[in-house]
Amino acid sequence: METREELLAALKVVEKWEGEQKDLWFWEKLGRLPFALLDKITPAFLQEKVGLALDEMIGYVETGGRYLTSADDVLRRVQERTGRGELTLGEVGELPLAVMNDVAREYAKSRTKFAAWQGATTGIGGLFTLAIDIPMLLGLSLKVLQEICMCYGYDPNEKSERVFLIKVLQFSSSDYVGKQAILAELSQYHQAPARNQLFSQLQGWREVVLIHAENFGWKKLFQLIPVAGILFGAYLNRKTIEELAETASMLYRKRRILERFAQYEGIL
Repeated sequence: METREELLAALKVVEKWEGEQKDLWFWEKLGRLPFALLDKITPAFLQEKVGLALDEMIGYVETGGRYLTSADDVLRRVQERTGRGELTLGEVGELPLAVMNDVAREYAKSRTKFAAWQGATTGIGGLFTLAIDIPMLLGLSLKVLQEICMCYGYDPNEKSERVFLIKVLQFSSSDYVGKQAILAELSQYHQAPARNQLFSQLQGWREVVLIHAENFGWKKLFQLIPVAGILFGAYLNRKTIEELAETASMLYRKRRILERFAQYEGIL
């Protein structure tokens, strides 16, 4: 385990990042506009498909559903990096922070590249492929969040961990005030009473997911243009996953650091 000084240095890196999280851009606050337009001109069957994807994400919190990611690949990568034999997620959580950070960066890089390809592909058809791109991007967001969650030794099979994951997703779409409130909640998540309280506070899964979708809606405006949407889709999807992966890495890293500080206090 890291020394107190090393943990303090790692914590300062996260706190510096937290301080750099600013308010949403003015245009992000107008994120509902393109979705209001989509509601009016998108065929009913496409709206139904998008709604189904949102319902499935809501169900993800309750059951994991088809979005639940296996830990096998994460464990294999950690084993290759450390040269150790079979590991459990609990044992991953006992590894040095540097190992967790490195594996998390690998996943962030890989998923960011995939998001760019996905955005370019769904940008070909403008309006209609945009309606498909939205649930696909939300699904990819859940996947990368779960993978980074496991990189730090946490298990998304547990419902309480899926609650934390959704709060991370919510953080990426919140304004400055919302981000500060979420940071305050998540900073206490390593304590069991705080975890139970947060679980009872987080309600309305549909609202959380819809806000996330609406707040990046403005970024998709240019993707409505057929063919030209390829470039915009590739860039915007890549940026979305890149920022989300960074957010997840920082918040899970901070949580692990605070847990290790608590361990030190228990020892002394």
